[in-house]
Amino acid sequence: MDIQQGFPPPEGKRATLANWRTSPFNHWAFHHVREIVPSARVANDAANIWHLPEGEVDLGAADLGQAISGVSTDALVILHKGRIVHETYRNGMTACDPHILMSVSKSMLGLVAGSLVDRGEVDVNAPVTEYLPELTGTAYDGATVRQALDMQVGVLFDEDYTATTGPIIEYRKAANWNPLEPGESAMDLRSFQSLLTERDGDHGDRFHYVSPVTDMLAWLFERASGVRFADLLSERLLKPLGAEQPGDLTVDRIGGARAAGGFCITARDLARVGQMLLQDGARDGRQVLPEAWVRDIWAGGDPAAWAKGDFADRFPEPGRSYRAKWYHVPGEGGPMIHGMGIHGQYLFACAETQTVVAWFSSNNDPTSDAVGAHVFAAVARIRDCLR
Repeated sequence: MDIQQGFPPPEGKRATLANWRTSPFNHWAFHHVREIVPSARVANDAANIWHLPEGEVDLGAADLGQAISGVSTDALVILHKGRIVHETYRNGMTACDPHILMSVSKSMLGLVAGSLVDRGEVDVNAPVTEYLPELTGTAYDGATVRQALDMQVGVLFDEDYTATTGPIIEYRKAANWNPLEPGESAMDLRSFQSLLTERDGDHGDRFHYVSPVTDMLAWLFERASGVRFADLLSERLLKPLGAEQPGDLTVDRIGGARAAGGFCITARDLARVGQMLLQDGARDGRQVLPEAWVRDIWAGGDPAAWAKGDFADRFPEPGRSYRAKWYHVPGEGGPMIHGMGIHGQYLFACAETQTVVAWFSSNNDPTSDAVGAHVFAAVARIRDCLR
């Protein structure tokens, strides 16, 4: 790791806003995001840490060496029945470093949503324009909060991570993730939402993966609660969870949350989230999240909407669905739920084997099918070892 070494780092070895998501710069940048993108601190409570014991299990058949080296792994933490049974850090990362979750950030928003619903701050059946009248006349008109949580909003938006022009580039610039071109005016995430005026389907019809929908929900949650989203993540997730370290959340030029992909926490704390989900939203006998909300995630979403949706060709398993920003995979011994983000970010929680796998990577290709297949195969081997 010679990126960002020396003062100043030599030309060609500097992680910048223009290169931070490409190899080799992302090997450093993904666990130093706050040094590149403006970020809000997501505080933990150092006096209330959920201590996870360590244990030993035989994971030899999982071939973890091959699993770790087969992708650009930055961290891998495995829990079994609440104990840490494996922990690996690479590419200069340590157990104390927050790593970007990419779209696993969406899953964290889906958890925070449960607290707002439980407190009566948000009605999932209400239209999003009830909370954000500014979106009246946009493609969001008629969509409910529930449909936004389940990615069933018919907004026209091409989620092409390899594009070099078009709306997704403007989206990244609005989020502060890409540099502006000379002479360009700065936009922000909230003003970007007003540009989404076209529909490409009916709301509630199919699973339709559109990242700006999650950023819209963060804005909606702030409006409904009167609390900025970074503080909602802190007060309603990290602090009651007993997170070991504070996190970070990237923000735009006016402090708007990049809730769809900008949350950064440690691998152990991500694993704690998975363990809390296995315990129906509780830790140490205390509820972190409403039990009914967590059980609803475990029950899964609408398989018919998934079968008609954007990822059905990549993940064709019968019964797969999406609920409150979590992927749901049914199984005979109990379901598995997971979050998934580009460049190789994953959190898996398996009910059957009481297993959690938190996996961070810095792959150059954001959406390689080969990398995804490698990770899912490795997780299957881990689960087989622990049956």
